Amino acid sequence: MKNSKIEKEYLKKIKLFQKYNKFYYDDSDPLVTDSEFDALKREIIVLEKKYKFLNSDNSPLKSVGFTPSKNFKKIKHKIQMLSLSNAFNEDDLKNFEKKIRNFLSLKENIKIEYSAEPKIDGISASLTYKNGKFVQGLSRGDGKEGEDITENLKTIKDIPKVINIEKFPIEIDIRGEVYIQNNDFKKISQKFANPRNAASGSLRQKDPAATSKIPLKFIAYTFGSAKGMNIKSQSNFLKNLKIWGFKTNEYNKNITGIKNLILNHEYLEKKRKEMKFDVDGIVYKVNDFDLQKRLGYVTNAPRWAVAHKFSANSSISEIVNIEIQVGRTGALTPVAKIKPVNIGGVMVSNATLHNEDEINRKDIRVGDTVTVERAGDVIPHVVSINLQKRKKNSKKFIFPTKCPSCGSTTVKDFNEITKKNDAVRRCSSEGFECDQIAKEKIKHFVSKEAFNIDGFGKKIVENFWMLKLIKFPQDIFKLDYEKIRYLDGWGNLSTSNLKYAIESKKKIPLDKFIYSLGIRHIGQENAKLLARHLKSANNFFKLSLKKDANELKNIDGIGDTQINSIINFFLNKTNQEFLFELKKILEITDAVQISQSGLLKNKTFMFTGKLQNISRAEAKSLVEKNSGNIVSSVIKKLDYLVIGEKPTNRKIDQAKNLGIKIISQKEWTDLLN
Repeated sequence: MKNSKIEKEYLKKIKLFQKYNKFYYDDSDPLVTDSEFDALKREIIVLEKKYKFLNSDNSPLKSVGFTPSKNFKKIKHKIQMLSLSNAFNEDDLKNFEKKIRNFLSLKENIKIEYSAEPKIDGISASLTYKNGKFVQGLSRGDGKEGEDITENLKTIKDIPKVINIEKFPIEIDIRGEVYIQNNDFKKISQKFANPRNAASGSLRQKDPAATSKIPLKFIAYTFGSAKGMNIKSQSNFLKNLKIWGFKTNEYNKNITGIKNLILNHEYLEKKRKEMKFDVDGIVYKVNDFDLQKRLGYVTNAPRWAVAHKFSANSSISEIVNIEIQVGRTGALTPVAKIKPVNIGGVMVSNATLHNEDEINRKDIRVGDTVTVERAGDVIPHVVSINLQKRKKNSKKFIFPTKCPSCGSTTVKDFNEITKKNDAVRRCSSEGFECDQIAKEKIKHFVSKEAFNIDGFGKKIVENFWMLKLIKFPQDIFKLDYEKIRYLDGWGNLSTSNLKYAIESKKKIPLDKFIYSLGIRHIGQENAKLLARHLKSANNFFKLSLKKDANELKNIDGIGDTQINSIINFFLNKTNQEFLFELKKILEITDAVQISQSGLLKNKTFMFTGKLQNISRAEAKSLVEKNSGNIVSSVIKKLDYLVIGEKPTNRKIDQAKNLGIKIISQKEWTDLLN
């Protein structure tokens, strides 16, 4: 299958994940069960691991929560509230520990101690204490900023309002989970779908008096920023939480060794029904705070922690129809429309069938009786078919060879790495030539991570498209507001608000502009890398020249896949035309460069060979933290080639020929004092 088809399937899942995310975090009204929500996340992550070219800033590995509600004041978290990567089996845990060892360059005989903490299925909150007084409480929000729900949190008896204890930090953000015990939930179950919904809905009441009537509890488990705290490990921090008057989880435990983590997981999963609160897994954290600091973070998740989920829920249903959805990158994704079935308290009517190969492998047909599962990080998906119940007139499902949107031939890309056709079938048209792809591209263009036009959501894109008000991105900035004013559901005020929202977005940073274009393989992080390297919009537009695009190979993190995608994007005449129009309309600001006040300011580094007591990833991270730059090949602008054990001789020879300074790991360390 072609890469474009894989990406199309992937982006469709990303869209669905965003939709579920919004209803889960922002509306407190999940469309699917937690297992289904987790299932979708896992499917996305599996695709990202299998196909390295897949990248989206809306990935579960990068996004946290959802945009805070407008009903409460938005306040930035001093330290971002991150999500966790998930593990589902022993292999996942082994891989998690292997990555830790590799990053820290730890030998196998060195044991890693974990703090194992049951993961309560509640609502995350951050409590700020200054001089022992609770002064502010925020929801998770989108991880970067949350809702000010201080007054509602003050109604929870488990949250100390004043802490008069010696050695309590001068200022600290205590973080934990707001939840409702299962016995308490039974008394109010007629109002809410499950305890988590009840906790979420109660915390977001405008009237704190209404919140006080709900039996909310709070368990603390971590902290954000802290001043005046001298604690060296997670286990000691948990002990101090109890001393300070917070409730902690009675099942918290320190564990060493993957086998022991598995045994503890099996034990707690059996005790799950006996617990007072809903638990959906166990969080493992590297216990040593110094090691946590060294490990750091990957986009929106810590390297030093993982959530080991409990087993998924499943149910039996019947496939009513199989629909083919076309995503932004042209990927054709089959979705089973099933008879609504209750899985874990949520009615499910859709289940992913992944791709054509999956349908053929399982021989999935319309009318089949199937087992639908909400597992880990995947959306609801069909696990198996009951062939004994298959109807006699059942017909094999034939995957379309023509795009259901534009009629173009559908193709499977050949993967140069696997030497096989990709699993995903894609529409072969060039983006805007296919209506469905074009619509999805415009939805991406106005999305929160791109232009973020307030009030211009997916439904409006669909409506305006149907009314032929928009077809290309530039049409958004040329809307006929007089016509919109008289549409159903619109009026003078709403039209004026839309116009203001659009006009205010005519100025956009270069990285967001690049991301908004929906270039395949260019997610938010790659867009930032490109923007920092190119610096200005003019330099970006010059990439229409193939020689300029090929110079991007010097950017660490940008490979041939991304470069070829950029070249193909600029080769498309329609793309050139709408870029030309946007260039006339928009003010694209230069990229914000990384702080240049560190010890390695304006210096460029490359590493070759094995480093001692530190991984290559951690070394690169240290360079960037100290205002230095990393390049992926030996070029003239390289200042230092740092060599470890068994370096690549070719790189050393190239550096010598170019007069680049070659230094040892110790000399590099000396530069960092």
